Amino acid sequence: MYMKVCAIIPARYGSTRLPGKPLLKIKGKTIIQMVYEQCKKVKLLERVIVATDDERIYNEVVSFGGECVMTSPHHKSGTDRIAEVAKSLAVDVVVNVQGDEPLISPDSIESAIKPFFNDKDIVMTTLKTKIQSEEELFNPNVVKVVCDKKGFALYFSRLPIPYKKHKEMAYPYPLNEREFGNYFKHIGLYAYKRDFLIKLSKMSPTFLEEREGLEQLRVLENGYRIFVVETIFNSIGIDTIEDYMNLKKIMGE
Repeated sequence: MYMKVCAIIPARYGSTRLPGKPLLKIKGKTIIQMVYEQCKKVKLLERVIVATDDERIYNEVVSFGGECVMTSPHHKSGTDRIAEVAKSLAVDVVVNVQGDEPLISPDSIESAIKPFFNDKDIVMTTLKTKIQSEEELFNPNVVKVVCDKKGFALYFSRLPIPYKKHKEMAYPYPLNEREFGNYFKHIGLYAYKRDFLIKLSKMSPTFLEEREGLEQLRVLENGYRIFVVETIFNSIGIDTIEDYMNLKKIMGE
């Protein structure tokens, strides 16, 4: 089954914790250029587009030969921003690649796309990877996911799920090495059928979404399913100046 697939990278300048982060440089390249170049390595993608509301980001993308589209400055989320671009595209599947993950793995992007070729009923996919430490498990900034036996998400939460029933019922609770295999971290890369993405952008925020601060819960609350692919890729996002300095260190700068 042939499908036309496009990646859209939402990028805004006005980040609350780290303004201008798409234009920060590591080894002479901006973060947005690094993300773009990782996407270009994915053979299943026919097109890669940056979606922004800032001329500085637009000019940077054009300067390194990338494709960029200016969008409305009023979008509340990256999903809304990429949906605006998707409306004008003749594609089947749209991949939302975070603009602050310069080490995003091309293989992980590809793994989020492949399920659409195997199951025509899938409308949305995302990724998960095994949690490696208690620090990750009990960190509310690390989103957890549980799935059914067919690989579809049952729930996403900032709390550890599933909760371990034990004698003291204390929190946090001890886990042995084998038990860690039951816990998965959500990787925030999404792929959508184009028409479903546009439909999703028109849905109102939902109770669980707002309570957890997780936009993907809007999909589940409206009765749709998200197929979750397991990957060994572990994302490194840049949200703070500490994240940026840490990534520079990892990359040997």
